[in-house]
Amino acid sequence: MRYQMKTILFAFLVLSVSVAAQNQQYVVVLGIAQDGGFPHLGCQKQCCSQAWQRHSLKRNVVSLALVDEVQKKWWLLEATPDITQQLQLFRTITNDRFKYLPDGIFVTHAHIGHYTGLMYFGREALGAREIPVYVLPRFFEYLQSNGPWSQLVALRNIKLIAIADDVSIALSQTVSVKPFIIPHRGEYSETAGFHIVTSDKRYLFIPDIDKWSKWNRDIVEEVKQVDIAFLDATFYQQDELPERNMAEVPHPFVVETIKLFDESSDKKKIVFIHFNHSNPLMWNAQSQQQIVKLGFGLAVQGRQY
Repeated sequence: MRYQMKTILFAFLVLSVSVAAQNQQYVVVLGIAQDGGFPHLGCQKQCCSQAWQRHSLKRNVVSLALVDEVQKKWWLLEATPDITQQLQLFRTITNDRFKYLPDGIFVTHAHIGHYTGLMYFGREALGAREIPVYVLPRFFEYLQSNGPWSQLVALRNIKLIAIADDVSIALSQTVSVKPFIIPHRGEYSETAGFHIVTSDKRYLFIPDIDKWSKWNRDIVEEVKQVDIAFLDATFYQQDELPERNMAEVPHPFVVETIKLFDESSDKKKIVFIHFNHSNPLMWNAQSQQQIVKLGFGLAVQGRQY
């Protein structure tokens, strides 16, 4: 029996090392919700009622961690209002193998769920020192010229790094990120999506876009070029928010994306993310199961991809 246990333990260790070797770079999902989070401010409807009662059902605002086990570095995509919990979640998931703060933060645009977490790096909270923050040019100017964000720059809590449309940034020998501009409400900044390249996987990250038809690229062709595509799934369908004018918050409905990829084998690459609290894919098990049966994926907070 003792020999068998040693054999089993050895096999387990070999398997663990093998899995680690195959996943030298990867992405971890740190949040899946739309900017308002889940449960949502002021919502007492079916979608949020259980989440108010059970903390385990709470979900963070959309965010990814890009991890390089070889270089022992990691980068954060999006600086959300839930950044405090997300940094701790990453630390827990990775067993404290990395620095607490990321080696850089890539931010898509200036809507509240995607950049306001930067405030926690200021003097009122962490008092961080020169965390690299990668943003497109108009976003760079907005952060540099408007308080309270300009104070983060002046006090050197963050260090703004301008990135350019369709120009790749090499983060290590095997990891790179390439931003591209997409159509989305641009009150304060342009909006970026990101292509992420690692040693063995290619990712697409588009948490926000107005409509696929408004983009000057074909989303079906873009998904063909990657292994995993995290795509905007803010709303499931039209009239989901009867009290709101949904034209003011345009997004591709999930049913529209499903139709686009209905006959494509690449739909298995799609991982829906950025769910509004009203979207049944956030809280309804039957709806979630139906999407999976159709061959699509749903982002899971804490999961490695």
